[in-house]
Amino acid sequence: MRIIDTQEITRAVREMCMEANITLSSDMKDAIEKAYENEKYEIGKKILAQLEENMKIASDEAIPICQDTGMAVVFIRIGQDVHLKGEYIEDAINEGIRQGYKDGYLRKSVVEDPLLRINTKDNTPGIIHTFIIPGETIEITVAPKGFGSENMSRIYMLKPSDGEEGIKKAVLEAVELAGPNACPPIVVGIGLGGDFEQCAMLAKKALTRTIETHSKKDHLKKLEQELLYEINELNIGPAGFGGKTTALGVNIEAYPTHIAGMPLAINICCHVNRHVTRIL
Repeated sequence: MRIIDTQEITRAVREMCMEANITLSSDMKDAIEKAYENEKYEIGKKILAQLEENMKIASDEAIPICQDTGMAVVFIRIGQDVHLKGEYIEDAINEGIRQGYKDGYLRKSVVEDPLLRINTKDNTPGIIHTFIIPGETIEITVAPKGFGSENMSRIYMLKPSDGEEGIKKAVLEAVELAGPNACPPIVVGIGLGGDFEQCAMLAKKALTRTIETHSKKDHLKKLEQELLYEINELNIGPAGFGGKTTALGVNIEAYPTHIAGMPLAINICCHVNRHVTRIL
């Protein structure tokens, strides 16, 4: 059995909140650079060039890539042979978020009640998804999620008979409804299967997968590729000004479901698809 002090989790989450908000992951950088090379629309190409410049300024000056530094989403996978000592784990994670947003001078965007709208002033609490896995390590993924794109997400409770065409129709509808409001070019995370809440979590998890990594299931890989092509044929383009770069990637995560249903969640993220993973 391995003993891990939750102070290590707090320290890691603090650093990851700052890192994710300042430096875009290499897969996203590469995708934007490739999109710039391939974009044929002049205004779309100009927008992509501005995004590249923005990324460089953020990295060089250690400032946020986007003014919306997001609500902190944390996926934590704990080995069953790990014994945690110290604070309660969710308190430790939220303390890491609090420190990261304070020390990194990141915008605090969380309100303590959806109706009263009083800011918590430290961006806590985060959204925490905890999983128990084999082994004696802890894997943490921090994914700050901005709400311009979050607000454009959708859940569809499809029928099994809707099939792949029903999935495509729903995804394309969600992207068209989002239009420029999701700050394209976007990444589309899709959760398929499970039940109402499971598919939504899967869609968020899908956004943390590198966009150059496709589903291991051949039929889902094919669907990802077809959806990416069809989304980019919508001509929404960078910032919604037209062009062939509406989406940079489509990631699908699937889970077994009931014989009577086919839950589908579409979680859209802007080009600032932030996620950092560490293993303790």
